[in-house]
Amino acid sequence: MPGTDPVESTLIVRGELGEPHLPHLVQLPARGVGSDDVGRTASMLEGLFVDVQPFGWRLVDRPGQDHRRATSALATDLNVLADVIGGEDQPGDTLKIQLRGPLAMASSLYLHHGERALSDAGARRDLADSLASGAAGHVADVLRTSGSRELTVVVEEPGLSDILGGTVPTASGYRTLRSVPRHEVAQAWRTLADAVRAAGAAHVVIAPAVRAVDLRAVFDAAASAGADGTCLPLASLDRAGWERAAETIEAGRQLWLGLLDPAREVPGVVASVQRILTPWRQLGLTEASLGALTLLPAAGLAGTAPDAARRLLLALTRTAEALNQVRAEA
Repeated sequence: MPGTDPVESTLIVRGELGEPHLPHLVQLPARGVGSDDVGRTASMLEGLFVDVQPFGWRLVDRPGQDHRRATSALATDLNVLADVIGGEDQPGDTLKIQLRGPLAMASSLYLHHGERALSDAGARRDLADSLASGAAGHVADVLRTSGSRELTVVVEEPGLSDILGGTVPTASGYRTLRSVPRHEVAQAWRTLADAVRAAGAAHVVIAPAVRAVDLRAVFDAAASAGADGTCLPLASLDRAGWERAAETIEAGRQLWLGLLDPAREVPGVVASVQRILTPWRQLGLTEASLGALTLLPAAGLAGTAPDAARRLLLALTRTAEALNQVRAEA
């Protein structure tokens, strides 16, 4: 979300995405170090600590100022959420949180000698285990603080195509790191999904940023990991991608679509609905199966003004309501 005020952002989210929609715990990267995607998730790690270097976040032996800033920012956001929910007459039972996945964290965190953790199989394994344990603790904190009964955890994996394809550059930039085996990706997701479910999460959704050529592998890995759904930008789905998405829906899993791009003018509801219904019907999916669909922005809203963020969320809810009407009339 944009800005630096967690109260304002939380009120916007709770106001625009109340039931039957899905509000989320806000994240405000404009606050600086520790409020970015990597720092926020790193603050959840169990037994591992981080600091900031000129080249990025680095794993260290003990917590320092940077780690404490990240931990404090997350705690503040949770406390604000609890305060806002406490003032609501009908707060609802659902909530969503998001975190960086184990592969993205391994690509973003550096070891003491300056290379990415992604370069070392043992480091990847230790990081995945630490994240699973820490994320479980975070889920327990969120459930206790918010009072929510149905928590969805979205696992974001930006850069996954480069990780799978072996095109992530080394720290020097002269070489690339070896690709991570796909079975390891699925296992890391499985470890995380099992841990957060054991802590009380109701749903786990994998959100990979991948090229069209990798979509089948990603859908398969998410299914193998036991994820409840997969989240992708609508623009990334070609014909083959939609066919794989249809298989996912028919198998009883969810499809989350990044529909509206914050960097572009928000289209009307009719145009947005048709962007979904046209390929949906071409693939033979029924209107009744629209219940497997969740809509969200195609990118984060941190670069937008608060009013623009509110308008985009309103457009999403109106589109969802229109699709629900289509579903009800089927």
